[in-house]
Amino acid sequence: MKKPYYLFNPGRLSRRDNTLKFTPVDAEGREGQPRYLPVETVEEMYIFGALDVNSALLNFLGQQHICLHFFNYYEHYSGSFMPRDYLLAGKVQVAQTRTHIERRKRMPVARALLDGASFNMLRVLRYYANRERSLEDRIAAIEQYREGLASAGTPFELMGLEGNIRQTYYAAFDEIIKDFQMAGRSKRPPKNEVNALVSFGNMLCYAQCLKQIYHTQLNPTISFLHEPGYRRYSLALDLAEIFKPILVDRLVFALLNQRTLQASDFRWDLNQCLLKESGAKTFTRHWDERLGKTIQHRKLNKKVSYQQLIRLECYKLVRHVIGDQPYKPLKIWW
Repeated sequence: MKKPYYLFNPGRLSRRDNTLKFTPVDAEGREGQPRYLPVETVEEMYIFGALDVNSALLNFLGQQHICLHFFNYYEHYSGSFMPRDYLLAGKVQVAQTRTHIERRKRMPVARALLDGASFNMLRVLRYYANRERSLEDRIAAIEQYREGLASAGTPFELMGLEGNIRQTYYAAFDEIIKDFQMAGRSKRPPKNEVNALVSFGNMLCYAQCLKQIYHTQLNPTISFLHEPGYRRYSLALDLAEIFKPILVDRLVFALLNQRTLQASDFRWDLNQCLLKESGAKTFTRHWDERLGKTIQHRKLNKKVSYQQLIRLECYKLVRHVIGDQPYKPLKIWW
């Protein structure tokens, strides 16, 4: 069975027949005991330490459709090695581009993405409001912002609403989390443990959305809610908006409130808070478990994993841009 691998130590990754060989290297350049990974067990790799690779390895990973996601010393997402697009279809890419360019086509998709994202945020808040958290004012404020979705005429206006909704949503975190304070969203740098966890989880969510897009006919650089950029896969940002409340925020609340992660799992570096390796390993282990968690799908009438839900969301976007079926975002029903 394939699974993701997380490399936290610096080292060298190379090919050995049909096996990936990881050789750790310490600060003095001394090599440690190699570790061998059968390629058929590797779904993707997340690289948090300095890694040496060569073109032979990248060619091999490309043939196996294995993605590498790179993060720098401060745990910020740096970029991904994506194998050659093997599912891209001209018809879908042309239709996706037209949907982005023509406002009358783009706005329904952009509006639906924010509708789904904000609905899922409300669902999370209502869950905790039913568990004796004082969140009524936050919920009412987000509901009021949502009323403006229908009248927004441009993606820029929608992103303005998104910013207000998220600011209100994040302000509720201090009511939900017991032993830590978020004190507002801070990204670069994360100013405390909660922000460090949210940033770390958001990057994993972005990378997971990017991987699922790669396995469809969509082009990850052509988005609908976010503006495309020169050095980012903006469609992954679109999809991540829907899944961050489900995958990241719920996990952050659980790990902190159940004391699975504690203050000792964080480190301070140049006035920013980051996860220690122990904390990152704990988070990624629970992240993988969450991606593999299954629910009974209403329409498919079968159990699907959270990871599969992201792929299904991509398929819905494909059907929309080619004119088969209007896009309706995932809204939590469980």
